[in-house]
Amino acid sequence: MSIPDYQTLMLPVLSVAAEGERRVPIAADKIADQLGLSEEEREEMLPSGKQRLLHNRVHWAKFYMSKAGLIDTPRRGVFTASEAGKQLLATQPDRVDVEALKQYPAFAEFYGQSATANEPDRVPAATRATSLTPRRKNRSMRPSPFLMQR
Repeated sequence: MSIPDYQTLMLPVLSVAAEGERRVPIAADKIADQLGLSEEEREEMLPSGKQRLLHNRVHWAKFYMSKAGLIDTPRRGVFTASEAGKQLLATQPDRVDVEALKQYPAFAEFYGQSATANEPDRVPAATRATSLTPRRKNRSMRPSPFLMQR
């Protein structure tokens, strides 16, 4: 098994967030357990060597869902499901992805302002792995959705 893309991780991230306040490393461990990821997969690093791939994808899932109002950040480094996120989970969705998030006006506005070519899974792998991380400033010529909000 390989680590799923950030969109595939949205539903598991939201489910973990609905259990209470979480930090990314704890959420990533719980999701890795649910997915049956090996220790090697859990420890896989981005090519930059600065962040685990799974943590990176959890950050992206959390970021996109926060733009839709499904995730709240009560304080730095901590996230939880918002009331809207809990309401979505109550409908027992099969998947939460960018298309599902577009039904939320705040996300549709955010998404409309960002170029779709900048989605993490739509840029070349070398660029994605080294420059599009929520914790790093993107030094490439392409602005990332994360930086567009500053």
